[in-house]
Amino acid sequence: MMPAQFQGKTILITGATAGIGLAAAQSLFQQGASLVITGRDQARLQLATQRLQALIESSHKQSVIGVLCDSANVEQIQQMAAQLQRDQIKLDGVLLNAGVFYPEAFEQTSLENITTTMAVNFTGPAITLQALLPCLNKPASVVFVSSVAVLKAFATAGVYSASKAAFEGLARVLNVELAERGVRINTIRPGVTATEIQAKAGMDDASIEGFFASLSSTPVGRVLETQDLVPAINYLLTDASIGLRNAYIDIDGGFCL
Repeated sequence: MMPAQFQGKTILITGATAGIGLAAAQSLFQQGASLVITGRDQARLQLATQRLQALIESSHKQSVIGVLCDSANVEQIQQMAAQLQRDQIKLDGVLLNAGVFYPEAFEQTSLENITTTMAVNFTGPAITLQALLPCLNKPASVVFVSSVAVLKAFATAGVYSASKAAFEGLARVLNVELAERGVRINTIRPGVTATEIQAKAGMDDASIEGFFASLSSTPVGRVLETQDLVPAINYLLTDASIGLRNAYIDIDGGFCL
């Protein structure tokens, strides 16, 4: 059984119906946290909520609230924050995880690609954090899921890299502006991680398998799994990280060495 180091704390996770968000939610829930999770598909959100509720032990006073919220939809973001305020829910932590990746060579990059990617990866988390400010306890930890693409150049990933770097730049300033509120913002930068993002980016099963196999040459010797990222997320959300501001934890299995 995992230690209940999040007992009595409430964490909000965006994009928690799969991948890194769901893995983090399961870990935090098993450690005693109450959760608010978001997703843009009602059926998937309900399934994720049910999976988490099944982990509740009768002796634990925990809850999990699923909120339909597309990170590209400002109105839904504001409605979510208003709902939390009405219900007097205070947050000890926020994991800004929701993101998209649509690879495209710069010469062929469409305006729609740029607009959609920036809406989900930059504007979405920025507006989410702004809307949630009245709900944050003092102190509160905000963790942003960025990418090693801000460090290493990948062909066809220019817009994705720019969107993640944009929020990192904002977070640097917010660590100063929100200091009096006790809000700290830190970042994890995952390397290639096995999630739905590869298929959503248009890769077929054979391409994904070949891509993952090529990572055997990295120091870690394999593609990363979502569970490889969870310990760093947990650390940044605990009081143990209280002294960190604008820290970056690169979790790439040595890919960028």
